[in-house]
Amino acid sequence: MPVEETKAVAAKSSVSSRIIAAGIVIAFCYWASTVLVTLLVAVLMAYFLDPVVTWMERMRIPRALGSLIIVLVTAGMLSVIAYSLIDRADQFGRDWPKYREPLRAASQAVESKMEAFEKHVSEIEPAQKAGEQVVTIGESHTVRDALVGRLDSLYAFVLAATFVPFLLFFMLAAKRQVWHATMQLFPPNERTAVRDALADVTQVLRSYLLGTSLVGLILVLASWLLFWLFGLDFPFLTGLVSGICNLVPYLGVIMSWVPPLLVGLKNYHTIGPFVGIFAMLTFFHIVTANLLVPALVGWRVRLNALALTVSLLFWGWMWGAMGLILAIPITAVLKVVCDHVESLQPVGRWLSA
Repeated sequence: MPVEETKAVAAKSSVSSRIIAAGIVIAFCYWASTVLVTLLVAVLMAYFLDPVVTWMERMRIPRALGSLIIVLVTAGMLSVIAYSLIDRADQFGRDWPKYREPLRAASQAVESKMEAFEKHVSEIEPAQKAGEQVVTIGESHTVRDALVGRLDSLYAFVLAATFVPFLLFFMLAAKRQVWHATMQLFPPNERTAVRDALADVTQVLRSYLLGTSLVGLILVLASWLLFWLFGLDFPFLTGLVSGICNLVPYLGVIMSWVPPLLVGLKNYHTIGPFVGIFAMLTFFHIVTANLLVPALVGWRVRLNALALTVSLLFWGWMWGAMGLILAIPITAVLKVVCDHVESLQPVGRWLSA
Protein backbone atom coordinates (compact mmCIF):
# COMPACT_ATOMS: atom_id res chain seq x y z
CA MET A 1 0.00 0.00 0.00
CA PRO A 2 1.43 3.44 -0.90
CA VAL A 3 2.60 5.70 1.88
CA GLU A 4 -0.04 8.36 1.10
CA GLU A 5 -2.87 5.84 1.35
CA THR A 6 -1.45 4.50 4.62
CA LYS A 7 -1.38 8.00 6.08
CA ALA A 8 -4.95 8.65 4.90
CA VAL A 9 -6.20 5.42 6.48
CA ALA A 10 -4.36 6.23 9.71
CA ALA A 11 -5.86 9.75 9.78
CA LYS A 12 -9.38 8.39 9.25
CA SER A 13 -8.82 5.79 11.96
CA SER A 14 -7.61 8.50 14.34
CA VAL A 15 -10.67 10.65 13.67
CA SER A 16 -12.98 7.68 14.15
CA SER A 17 -11.27 6.78 17.42
CA ARG A 18 -11.68 10.32 18.71
CA ILE A 19 -15.36 10.37 17.79
CA ILE A 20 -15.93 7.04 19.53
CA ALA A 21 -14.01 8.22 22.59
CA ALA A 22 -16.05 11.46 22.70
CA GLY A 23 -19.26 9.43 22.48
CA ILE A 24 -18.16 7.21 25.36
CA VAL A 25 -17.30 10.24 27.49
CA ILE A 26 -20.66 11.90 26.78
CA ALA A 27 -22.54 8.69 27.56
CA PHE A 28 -20.60 8.31 30.81
CA CYS A 29 -21.36 11.93 31.80
CA TYR A 30 -25.05 11.32 31.12
CA TRP A 31 -25.48 8.00 32.92
CA ALA A 32 -23.16 8.89 35.83
CA SER A 33 -24.63 12.37 36.27
CA THR A 34 -25.41 11.94 39.98
CA VAL A 35 -21.87 10.88 40.84
CA LEU A 36 -20.18 13.50 38.66
CA VAL A 37 -22.38 16.38 39.81
CA THR A 38 -21.83 15.44 43.45
CA LEU A 39 -18.07 15.26 42.92
CA LEU A 40 -17.92 18.57 41.01
CA VAL A 41 -19.99 20.40 43.64
CA ALA A 42 -17.63 19.13 46.34
CA VAL A 43 -14.59 20.19 44.30
CA LEU A 44 -15.95 23.71 43.75
CA MET A 45 -16.80 24.10 47.43
CA ALA A 46 -13.32 22.86 48.35
CA TYR A 47 -11.69 25.46 46.10
CA PHE A 48 -13.93 28.14 47.61
CA LEU A 49 -13.30 27.20 51.26
CA ASP A 50 -9.64 26.21 51.02
CA PRO A 51 -8.32 29.78 51.67
CA VAL A 52 -10.23 29.86 54.97
CA VAL A 53 -8.79 26.50 56.03
CA THR A 54 -5.30 27.66 55.04
CA TRP A 55 -5.74 30.83 57.11
CA MET A 56 -6.83 28.75 60.12
CA GLU A 57 -3.79 26.54 59.61
CA ARG A 58 -1.57 29.61 59.80
CA MET A 59 -3.26 30.43 63.10
CA ARG A 60 -1.87 27.12 64.45
CA ILE A 61 -5.14 25.20 64.06
CA PRO A 62 -4.53 21.67 62.69
CA ARG A 63 -5.73 21.36 59.10
CA ALA A 64 -8.01 18.40 59.86
CA LEU A 65 -9.67 20.29 62.73
CA GLY A 66 -9.99 23.46 60.66
CA SER A 67 -11.55 21.47 57.81
CA LEU A 68 -14.03 19.89 60.20
CA ILE A 69 -14.99 23.30 61.64
CA ILE A 70 -15.47 24.83 58.19
CA VAL A 71 -17.58 21.89 56.97
CA LEU A 72 -19.79 22.02 60.07
CA VAL A 73 -20.23 25.80 59.86
CA THR A 74 -21.05 25.60 56.14
CA ALA A 75 -23.52 22.77 56.67
CA GLY A 76 -25.14 24.71 59.53
CA MET A 77 -25.54 27.85 57.43
CA LEU A 78 -27.02 25.91 54.52
CA SER A 79 -29.37 24.10 56.92
CA VAL A 80 -30.60 27.40 58.36
CA ILE A 81 -31.23 28.80 54.89
CA ALA A 82 -33.00 25.59 53.81
CA TYR A 83 -35.16 25.61 56.96
CA SER A 84 -36.11 29.25 56.35
CA LEU A 85 -37.04 28.49 52.76
CA ILE A 86 -39.11 25.47 53.82
CA ASP A 87 -40.83 27.50 56.53
CA ARG A 88 -41.68 30.27 54.08
CA ALA A 89 -42.83 27.72 51.53
CA ASP A 90 -45.12 26.23 54.17
CA GLN A 91 -46.50 29.70 54.90
CA PHE A 92 -46.97 30.20 51.17
CA GLY A 93 -48.91 26.92 51.05
CA ARG A 94 -51.18 28.03 53.90
CA ASP A 95 -51.86 31.31 52.10
CA TRP A 96 -52.37 29.58 48.76
CA PRO A 97 -56.14 30.30 48.59
CA LYS A 98 -55.29 34.01 48.53
CA TYR A 99 -52.84 33.48 45.68
CA ARG A 100 -55.13 31.08 43.84
CA GLU A 101 -57.88 33.59 43.07
CA PRO A 102 -55.81 35.77 40.68
CA LEU A 103 -54.44 32.64 39.00
CA ARG A 104 -57.94 31.22 38.65
CA ALA A 105 -59.21 34.47 37.15
CA ALA A 106 -56.33 34.56 34.68
CA SER A 107 -56.75 30.88 33.77
CA GLN A 108 -60.50 31.33 33.29
CA ALA A 109 -59.88 34.25 30.96
CA VAL A 110 -57.42 32.20 28.91
CA GLU A 111 -59.77 29.22 28.95
CA SER A 112 -62.68 31.31 27.68
CA LYS A 113 -60.53 32.58 24.83
CA MET A 114 -59.51 29.03 23.95
CA GLU A 115 -63.12 27.82 24.04
CA ALA A 116 -64.16 30.61 21.70
CA PHE A 117 -61.31 29.70 19.36
CA GLU A 118 -62.26 26.00 19.45
CA LYS A 119 -65.87 26.88 18.74
CA HIS A 120 -64.85 28.77 15.61
CA VAL A 121 -62.64 25.88 14.54
CA SER A 122 -65.40 23.32 15.11
CA GLU A 123 -67.72 25.29 12.83
CA ILE A 124 -65.40 24.74 9.88
CA GLU A 125 -64.60 21.08 10.69
CA PRO A 126 -66.38 18.39 8.64
CA ALA A 127 -69.32 16.75 10.40
CA GLN A 128 -68.66 13.48 12.13
CA LYS A 129 -69.41 10.54 9.91
CA ALA A 130 -71.99 7.99 10.91
CA GLY A 131 -70.52 5.05 12.73
CA GLU A 132 -67.27 6.86 13.49
CA GLN A 133 -65.94 5.96 16.91
CA VAL A 134 -65.01 8.63 19.39
CA VAL A 135 -62.06 7.86 21.62
CA THR A 136 -62.37 9.18 25.17
CA ILE A 137 -59.25 9.68 27.20
CA GLY A 138 -59.57 8.68 30.82
CA GLU A 139 -58.91 11.07 33.67
CA SER A 140 -55.24 11.60 34.36
CA HIS A 141 -53.76 11.82 37.82
CA THR A 142 -51.49 14.79 37.32
CA VAL A 143 -50.43 15.29 40.94
CA ARG A 144 -49.76 11.61 41.55
CA ASP A 145 -47.81 11.26 38.30
CA ALA A 146 -45.75 14.36 39.14
CA LEU A 147 -44.89 13.04 42.61
CA VAL A 148 -43.92 9.62 41.30
CA GLY A 149 -41.85 11.21 38.54
CA ARG A 150 -39.93 13.32 41.06
CA LEU A 151 -38.97 10.44 43.36
CA ASP A 152 -35.80 9.67 41.41
CA SER A 153 -34.73 13.33 41.48
CA LEU A 154 -35.40 13.53 45.22
CA TYR A 155 -33.38 10.37 45.82
CA ALA A 156 -30.46 11.76 43.77
CA PHE A 157 -30.58 15.05 45.69
CA VAL A 158 -30.59 13.32 49.09
CA LEU A 159 -27.73 11.06 47.99
CA ALA A 160 -25.67 14.03 46.83
CA ALA A 161 -26.41 16.06 49.95
CA THR A 162 -25.29 13.13 52.09
CA PHE A 163 -21.95 12.60 50.36
CA VAL A 164 -20.91 16.23 49.70
CA PRO A 165 -19.92 17.04 53.33
CA PHE A 166 -17.71 13.94 53.56
CA LEU A 167 -16.09 14.60 50.21
CA LEU A 168 -15.56 18.23 51.14
CA PHE A 169 -13.91 17.34 54.44
CA PHE A 170 -11.54 14.79 52.88
CA MET A 171 -10.60 17.17 50.05
CA LEU A 172 -9.81 19.99 52.49
CA ALA A 173 -8.05 17.88 55.12
CA ALA A 174 -5.97 15.77 52.71
CA LYS A 175 -5.18 18.49 50.18
CA ARG A 176 -1.40 17.99 50.24
CA GLN A 177 -1.62 14.20 50.06
CA VAL A 178 -4.07 14.38 47.14
CA TRP A 179 -1.83 16.90 45.34
CA HIS A 180 1.24 14.68 45.80
CA ALA A 181 -0.64 11.56 44.68
CA THR A 182 -1.89 13.40 41.59
CA MET A 183 1.67 14.36 40.64
CA GLN A 184 2.73 10.72 40.90
CA LEU A 185 0.25 9.80 38.16
CA PHE A 186 2.44 11.52 35.54
CA PRO A 187 6.00 10.84 34.34
CA PRO A 188 8.70 12.98 36.01
CA ASN A 189 9.39 14.96 32.82
CA GLU A 190 5.72 16.07 32.62
CA ARG A 191 5.12 17.00 36.26
CA THR A 192 6.22 20.60 35.88
CA ALA A 193 3.69 21.21 33.10
CA VAL A 194 0.99 19.41 35.08
CA ARG A 195 1.82 21.50 38.16
CA ASP A 196 1.52 24.71 36.12
CA ALA A 197 -1.79 23.56 34.62
CA LEU A 198 -3.23 22.68 38.04
CA ALA A 199 -2.07 26.04 39.41
CA ASP A 200 -3.90 27.82 36.58
CA VAL A 201 -7.00 25.71 37.23
CA THR A 202 -6.85 26.71 40.89
CA GLN A 203 -6.59 30.40 40.03
CA VAL A 204 -9.39 30.24 37.48
CA LEU A 205 -11.82 28.36 39.72
CA ARG A 206 -11.04 30.41 42.81
CA SER A 207 -11.38 33.69 40.93
CA TYR A 208 -14.61 32.52 39.31
CA LEU A 209 -16.11 31.40 42.62
CA LEU A 210 -15.11 34.54 44.52
CA GLY A 211 -16.27 36.82 41.71
CA THR A 212 -19.54 34.97 41.24
CA SER A 213 -20.20 35.01 44.99
CA LEU A 214 -19.65 38.76 45.11
CA VAL A 215 -21.93 39.32 42.09
CA GLY A 216 -24.57 37.05 43.65
CA LEU A 217 -24.39 38.96 46.93
CA ILE A 218 -24.91 42.25 45.08
CA LEU A 219 -27.88 40.81 43.17
CA VAL A 220 -29.48 39.38 46.32
CA LEU A 221 -29.14 42.69 48.20
CA ALA A 222 -30.45 44.70 45.25
CA SER A 223 -33.42 42.33 44.78
CA TRP A 224 -34.14 42.38 48.52
CA LEU A 225 -34.23 46.19 48.55
CA LEU A 226 -36.41 46.24 45.42
CA PHE A 227 -38.98 43.82 46.82
CA TRP A 228 -39.01 45.63 50.17
CA LEU A 229 -39.74 48.93 48.42
CA PHE A 230 -42.55 47.29 46.43
CA GLY A 231 -44.04 45.85 49.63
CA LEU A 232 -43.76 42.17 48.74
CA ASP A 233 -44.15 39.52 51.43
CA PHE A 234 -40.95 37.68 52.42
CA PRO A 235 -38.69 40.23 50.66
CA PHE A 236 -35.39 38.71 51.79
CA LEU A 237 -36.09 35.10 50.84
CA THR A 238 -37.78 36.18 47.62
CA GLY A 239 -34.74 38.33 46.86
CA LEU A 240 -32.42 35.45 47.73
CA VAL A 241 -34.07 33.04 45.29
CA SER A 242 -34.57 35.69 42.59
CA GLY A 243 -31.01 37.00 42.89
CA ILE A 244 -29.47 33.54 42.63
CA CYS A 245 -31.64 32.74 39.61
CA ASN A 246 -30.56 36.03 38.02
CA LEU A 247 -26.96 34.78 38.02
CA VAL A 248 -27.74 32.26 35.28
CA PRO A 249 -26.66 33.74 31.92
CA TYR A 250 -29.43 34.53 29.43
CA LEU A 251 -32.16 32.42 31.07
CA GLY A 252 -31.66 33.92 34.52
CA VAL A 253 -33.68 37.06 33.86
CA ILE A 254 -36.81 35.00 33.13
CA MET A 255 -36.17 32.69 36.09
CA SER A 256 -35.79 35.68 38.42
CA TRP A 257 -39.33 36.84 37.56
CA VAL A 258 -41.00 33.72 38.94
CA PRO A 259 -40.54 34.26 42.74
CA PRO A 260 -41.88 37.86 42.81
CA LEU A 261 -44.67 36.85 40.42
CA LEU A 262 -45.93 34.12 42.75
CA VAL A 263 -45.54 36.18 45.93
CA GLY A 264 -46.99 39.32 44.33
CA LEU A 265 -50.27 37.65 43.40
CA LYS A 266 -51.44 38.29 46.96
CA ASN A 267 -50.38 41.95 47.06
CA TYR A 268 -51.13 43.26 43.60
CA HIS A 269 -54.31 43.14 41.54
CA THR A 270 -53.06 45.13 38.54
CA ILE A 271 -50.26 44.51 36.08
CA GLY A 272 -48.43 47.77 36.84
CA PRO A 273 -46.30 46.63 39.83
CA PHE A 274 -45.33 43.42 38.03
CA VAL A 275 -44.13 45.40 35.03
CA GLY A 276 -42.07 47.62 37.31
CA ILE A 277 -40.50 44.64 39.13
CA PHE A 278 -39.77 42.77 35.90
CA ALA A 279 -38.21 45.90 34.36
CA MET A 280 -35.92 46.40 37.36
CA LEU A 281 -34.89 42.73 37.45
CA THR A 282 -34.11 42.92 33.72
CA PHE A 283 -32.03 46.04 34.41
CA PHE A 284 -30.15 44.17 37.15
CA HIS A 285 -29.45 41.31 34.75
CA ILE A 286 -28.15 43.66 32.02
CA VAL A 287 -25.87 45.49 34.45
CA THR A 288 -24.62 42.18 35.83
CA ALA A 289 -23.93 40.64 32.43
CA ASN A 290 -22.25 43.71 30.94
CA LEU A 291 -20.48 45.33 33.91
CA LEU A 292 -20.19 43.19 37.04
CA VAL A 293 -19.42 39.79 35.51
CA PRO A 294 -16.77 41.10 33.04
CA ALA A 295 -15.14 43.16 35.81
CA LEU A 296 -15.19 40.53 38.58
CA VAL A 297 -15.30 37.20 36.73
CA GLY A 298 -14.63 37.53 33.01
CA TRP A 299 -11.04 38.80 33.30
CA ARG A 300 -10.00 35.39 34.62
CA VAL A 301 -12.39 33.01 32.83
CA ARG A 302 -12.04 34.60 29.35
CA LEU A 303 -14.71 32.63 27.48
CA ASN A 304 -16.33 34.07 24.37
CA ALA A 305 -20.11 34.44 24.11
CA LEU A 306 -20.54 31.60 21.62
CA ALA A 307 -18.55 29.12 23.72
CA LEU A 308 -20.50 30.19 26.80
CA THR A 309 -23.86 29.73 25.06
CA VAL A 310 -22.96 26.32 23.64
CA SER A 311 -21.67 25.25 27.06
CA LEU A 312 -24.90 26.29 28.77
CA LEU A 313 -27.00 24.48 26.16
CA PHE A 314 -24.94 21.28 26.34
CA TRP A 315 -24.54 20.97 30.11
CA GLY A 316 -28.09 22.17 30.72
CA TRP A 317 -29.33 19.38 28.44
CA MET A 318 -26.98 16.90 30.10
CA TRP A 319 -27.60 17.68 33.79
CA GLY A 320 -30.55 20.08 33.92
CA ALA A 321 -30.41 22.93 36.43
CA MET A 322 -27.10 21.75 37.92
CA GLY A 323 -25.66 21.72 34.41
CA LEU A 324 -26.49 25.41 34.02
CA ILE A 325 -24.69 26.13 37.30
CA LEU A 326 -21.61 24.03 36.50
CA ALA A 327 -21.34 24.87 32.79
CA ILE A 328 -19.06 27.91 33.13
CA PRO A 329 -16.49 26.40 35.56
CA ILE A 330 -16.35 23.16 33.55
CA THR A 331 -15.72 25.05 30.31
CA ALA A 332 -13.17 27.31 32.00
CA VAL A 333 -11.23 24.28 33.25
CA LEU A 334 -11.38 22.68 29.78
CA LYS A 335 -9.94 25.89 28.33
CA VAL A 336 -7.03 25.81 30.80
CA VAL A 337 -6.32 22.18 29.89
CA CYS A 338 -6.42 23.02 26.19
CA ASP A 339 -4.00 25.92 26.74
CA HIS A 340 -1.45 23.55 28.33
CA VAL A 341 -1.74 20.73 25.77
CA GLU A 342 0.01 21.65 22.54
CA SER A 343 -2.31 19.69 20.26
CA LEU A 344 -5.39 21.31 21.85
CA GLN A 345 -4.17 24.90 21.96
CA PRO A 346 -6.23 25.89 18.85
CA VAL A 347 -9.36 24.79 20.75
CA GLY A 348 -8.31 26.92 23.72
CA ARG A 349 -7.81 29.93 21.46
CA TRP A 350 -11.23 29.36 19.92
CA LEU A 351 -12.88 29.23 23.36
CA SER A 352 -11.39 32.62 24.26
CA ALA A 353 -11.57 34.29 20.82
